[in-house]
Amino acid sequence: MTTKITIDVTGMTCDGCEGHVGDALSAAGLEDLEVDWRRGFASGTDAGSFDVAKAEESLDGSNYEIVSVTTLGTEPKDEATASGDDDYDLLILGSGSAAFAAAIKAKDLGATVAIVEKGTIGGTCVNIGCVPSKALLRPAELYYQAGHSPFAGVETSSGEIDLHALITSKDELVGVLRQEKYANLLDVYDIDLIKGTAKFTGPNSVEVDGRLVTAGRFLISTGASSWVPPIDGLDTTGYLTSTTALELTELPAELIVVGANAIGLELGQLFAHLGTKVTWVEALDRIAPFEEPEISGIMRGHLKSEGASVHEGAMAQRAGRDGDRVWLEIEKDGRTTRLEADKLLMATGRRANTKSLGLDVAGVETDPRGAVIVDAGLATSNPAVWAAGDVTTTPQFVYVAAAAGNIAAENALRDAGRTIDFRTMPRVTFTTPSIASVGLTEQAARDAGLPVMTSILPLEAVPRALVNRDTTGAVKLVADESTGELLGAHVLAEGAGDVIQAAVVAMNYHATVDEIAAMFHPYLTMAEALKLAAQTFNKDVKNLSCCAA
Repeated sequence: MTTKITIDVTGMTCDGCEGHVGDALSAAGLEDLEVDWRRGFASGTDAGSFDVAKAEESLDGSNYEIVSVTTLGTEPKDEATASGDDDYDLLILGSGSAAFAAAIKAKDLGATVAIVEKGTIGGTCVNIGCVPSKALLRPAELYYQAGHSPFAGVETSSGEIDLHALITSKDELVGVLRQEKYANLLDVYDIDLIKGTAKFTGPNSVEVDGRLVTAGRFLISTGASSWVPPIDGLDTTGYLTSTTALELTELPAELIVVGANAIGLELGQLFAHLGTKVTWVEALDRIAPFEEPEISGIMRGHLKSEGASVHEGAMAQRAGRDGDRVWLEIEKDGRTTRLEADKLLMATGRRANTKSLGLDVAGVETDPRGAVIVDAGLATSNPAVWAAGDVTTTPQFVYVAAAAGNIAAENALRDAGRTIDFRTMPRVTFTTPSIASVGLTEQAARDAGLPVMTSILPLEAVPRALVNRDTTGAVKLVADESTGELLGAHVLAEGAGDVIQAAVVAMNYHATVDEIAAMFHPYLTMAEALKLAAQTFNKDVKNLSCCAA
């Protein structure tokens, strides 16, 4: 009798790696091998002689590591929640990034899978979030730059804006990616799509528009939606959300944006770059409130230099409409100020889509905001139910959702014991300049009782920024004073989202700031700012020659 085996292997980077790993698994007794370095995945059949220890011994000393071995067909440990008579091994509620990552992983494990979706397939990121917003942010940035050239002898100008054409182009891109990255994959992986609204009718039962669909395991990945606080008069005023703002075909002359975290900053600056007069209102004490205060301060000054107004520590109290104009009363330091504009954008956060799921009868616990509470393995309080993505208490980033969906599916189907670790999770705000961070802020490190040292490098010290004639920004590093290990990196600069990945890798391997300073960094790149910031702990980089170590 043969048994199907699947193996997750880290460290593979090319076709040659597949051969090396395949040889080790073959020598250990695995037959009919398939190895895919891109997916970090291997599979084969075991006629009874496969020895995992022998395979691990063969790979000892290499960059490859076996992180999990699964015998397909193994029943989940909790027999009470699985049945051979179920319609599916895994039923997934929602069709976004977490859902598809889970579905693909489940199919890799040999499971039968269905996705339930009541609306448009693809979830937030491709339809109304990451893709459409960035598809508009980039042209808006280029339009603004065309009218504000920093280079002597190079005259540029910006012409008229056809917002309708821009929105149409965005919608076309969204349609292509939705089809290629989601809809087409249903057939590629043989995943069933059930259209309709799902609701738990008990701990182990789900109905979709009245039809009972049974499964051994369930995954909740229904995402989140825009949320607005209760403000007197807001419901009758009419306002934009992060979704409807990306559908406007006429540019407002003036815009009030309530909320100056990532979404509010991105969308507000999008319209500002296209020519709208933007006013931000932030209830917390500073914009970009979860970033380092130095970065918030520089960004505030930059937005004002572009003609925007910023109100921090200001609470929205009342809203209303006078004809075609909207108004908003805000209170700060006991004083009330009335703001007026053509449009009002509420960018005050997102809340989990859980109200109609029947989680109370399913025994799935949620937090006070309705988000599904999960442990490090993405399990809920119901042993038959897992959850992943924005619907949970985990950080709301699409790459977190995808990683969580993958982990949740394997844990649900094979009790693999995998967990999600946020220590090196980066975040990016796609403003101009962009903001990117990974790890602890200085205050978080101190609150954790760690001995802290920091360095702050203004972009005036970065040759790439000087060449670009744009020195708005800074790099701040947070390190353990006793060991030198990098604890956090925070970047405000052009391409910060790309630069931060080097810090992610450094933190993943517990690198010290001295080790970062000693590494090669290509000259005249923004990534060199990390090296310079690391050198700043021990040297005055203003007194170094170019590329001086």
